Amino acid sequence: MPNHEKIDYLEYPARDLAATKAFFEQVFGWSFTDYGPEYTAFDHQGVDGGFYLADLQSTADKGAALTVFYSKDLQATLNKVTAAGGEISTPVFEFPGGRRFHFKEPSGNEFAVWAE
Repeated sequence: MPNHEKIDYLEYPARDLAATKAFFEQVFGWSFTDYGPEYTAFDHQGVDGGFYLADLQSTADKGAALTVFYSKDLQATLNKVTAAGGEISTPVFEFPGGRRFHFKEPSGNEFAVWAE
């Protein structure tokens, strides 16, 4: 059951749903449920969400919210991202409390990963 007044679902554009699905399956072990040819959903990933077919990208430099993953092993996750075809958009950097990097998945959406 959804939690009252808490973030429940996120949606992202994807110009190539198949490539985006394959990327998240390979890197993070996600599974998807397709709802027609223009929408796919994921669940049980901390928050549920989906990707819809569009020629848009969600990137922080355009004012989009940045979704940040946590990793116990930042370098291992970075290696998985690049092996799956992700593009590192901001190399690993330190900030108070940890380190992180930003990446773009095959449809161009920007995400980040941090570690303590």
